[in-house]
Amino acid sequence: MVFQYVAGAVETGAALRGNRAAFDRYTFLPRMMVDTSRRDMSVSLFGRSYAAPFGVPPIGGAAFVAYRGDIALAEAAKAMGVPMILSGSALISLEDVIARNRDAWFQAYLAGDQVRIDRLVDRVEAAGYGTLVVTIDTPVLGNREHNTRSGFSMPMRITPRVALQSALHPRWLLGTVARTFLRHGAPHFENTEAERGPPMLSQSSVRNRAARDRLSWRHLQAIRKRWKGVLLVKGLQAPADAELAREIGADGVIVSNHGGRQLDYATAPMDVLPQIVANKGAMKVMVDSGVRRGTDVLKALAVGADFVFVGRPMIYAAAIGGTPGVVHAMRILREEIDRGMALLGVNRLSELSPDFILRQQV
Repeated sequence: MVFQYVAGAVETGAALRGNRAAFDRYTFLPRMMVDTSRRDMSVSLFGRSYAAPFGVPPIGGAAFVAYRGDIALAEAAKAMGVPMILSGSALISLEDVIARNRDAWFQAYLAGDQVRIDRLVDRVEAAGYGTLVVTIDTPVLGNREHNTRSGFSMPMRITPRVALQSALHPRWLLGTVARTFLRHGAPHFENTEAERGPPMLSQSSVRNRAARDRLSWRHLQAIRKRWKGVLLVKGLQAPADAELAREIGADGVIVSNHGGRQLDYATAPMDVLPQIVANKGAMKVMVDSGVRRGTDVLKALAVGADFVFVGRPMIYAAAIGGTPGVVHAMRILREEIDRGMALLGVNRLSELSPDFILRQQV
């Protein structure tokens, strides 16, 4: 059930499949006989230099998938010199995560209630975060039928089926669940509001999603006035929404369909990325959803993305090997990007352009 929570998508899974299909439609047009012995994949983003053009997006409930999953992701990102975004649905407090990685970013799921928004934003600022990511694609949760079929829910309900699954997976039951309870107590949704949220295993509490369907652009305007750090908007697909974000003063957008977990048949980010990039102005355009290999990262950068986020592979790595597992996954991705740069004929990622790719007609 935990694997399905991570791997699954909504309804027919069309959006999830579409994300991969969009990458598959692009092929490379490499340049030959180029001296690529000086390859450098470092990138500059919001005044900081990162060692690679990818980072870890927000992953809700990571600490229930992998032991102290958010910490593992944050520590690995710090070790590898790339950004990590802590989810507003994390089971570890934002204060504990930034203590392990002072460069972590924070992502918020916000209700359309300015008082509640302001109080959470003030908490994030007080903790020392410099980058706030506002996710805008969750007015309601998507229809994740795979969770119903597998028995997974948040808050978790301990049914006979769930108990049996847990007993049949002792590595997860003992290594993640029991270890968490013994060392840290019952996991709570720590960051949904300014105060600590309800426990994940509560039978009487529900996860705080009230009034998220009231969130609108006027709330983002108010956040921009209040928040002095880097402000990013995540979860948009329509070019018109990217333009609104730019006009409000967002420093960047993350083009995303939530990994196919919200709206079935949602457009793949790679399919709208060229239009959004064409009108980005000074705003940074980043992308996630469907990224699995170094070649995917290079394709997105060639289309015009400034940065790429890779989610599911990183939480799988955390579940298998904790911080060292995530570092290993990131090294594999770095090696693939480095190899791809050499084979494409570029020394710096800034040399990539649409000239290096062809989009196959469907």
